[in-house]
Amino acid sequence: MTGPSISETEWHVMEALWARHPLTAKEVIESLESEGARRWHPRTVNTLLGRLVRKGAVGFERDGRRYLYSPLRTREQCVREETRSFLAKIFQGRAAPALLHFAEEAKLDPKEIERLGKLLEERTTSSRRRPR
Repeated sequence: MTGPSISETEWHVMEALWARHPLTAKEVIESLESEGARRWHPRTVNTLLGRLVRKGAVGFERDGRRYLYSPLRTREQCVREETRSFLAKIFQGRAAPALLHFAEEAKLDPKEIERLGKLLEERTTSSRRRPR
């Protein structure tokens, strides 16, 4: 299932909705402002919510004169789609060059290195067991 491409700014709105929903636009603004020093203009947030609704990432229901917004896709679904898009755009859809790049460039702590090693070992072991 291919989901919508979510911009960096839209991602902030999604994070607010994943943390707690349903929310009104005003509550989204309050949530965003409590997370950082940036002030959010109500029109900007309304525009972002409208885009996310059109993209199918967010749904809404009317409650009198106000709209209550909720995510239609989980954070995990969106992360998966963004990862696929990134891999396709930057690494021609191949994970190995991406992993090698991040392993070489990122500052990994010993626990992360150990976890990556275990994951790669598990993947190697499971691929050997698969019939060809």
